[in-house]
Amino acid sequence: MVEEFSALPLTGANFPDWETVMGAQGGCYGCWCTYFRLKSEARDAMSRDDRKHYMHDIVQNGAAPGIIGYLNGVAVGWVQVGPRMDVPRWNGVRTVSHPVDQADAQDENVWAVSCFFVVRSQRGKGLSHRLLGAAVEFARQRQARVLDACPIDKAKQSASVGLFVGPSRIFHAAGFQEIALRKAGRPLMRLTL
Repeated sequence: MVEEFSALPLTGANFPDWETVMGAQGGCYGCWCTYFRLKSEARDAMSRDDRKHYMHDIVQNGAAPGIIGYLNGVAVGWVQVGPRMDVPRWNGVRTVSHPVDQADAQDENVWAVSCFFVVRSQRGKGLSHRLLGAAVEFARQRQARVLDACPIDKAKQSASVGLFVGPSRIFHAAGFQEIALRKAGRPLMRLTL
């Protein structure tokens, strides 16, 4: 059977699909994809349910913070993509992902691909490539000027939680170029749209 991939922005209508992808634990240790969105103190003070509700509120207020990937109509993956300003922890001066030009952190046309999550049964099947392709197209449609990423070159294991930022190889394959290297194995990469 040929598997048909499709992708949709996260909205209130498909929020239950996102919950399915993230699972009962909420993705990586109950994160619900809030790690780069909230200051550590605020995030740590929240329960898993609070984090999920935080993301639900973002979606209900009209923002689409990323893309859900589907195989044959079944939700199987997620990529967080949007303006850099929406992921303030991604912009901190002590992070490997901070912008080369600090003004990019407030430019609504400078976007970031910050997180991936694929359901366990579908890992290792190339879905990250497809999710990234959908993220690039989504950014183009929303008039992003550039798309940044700060992936990891190598993880200790192919199922490592560190891969939530995506493996560098998929960004290279999609045409991203390295623009800074602040830590070995964690290049800051950019695609001009």
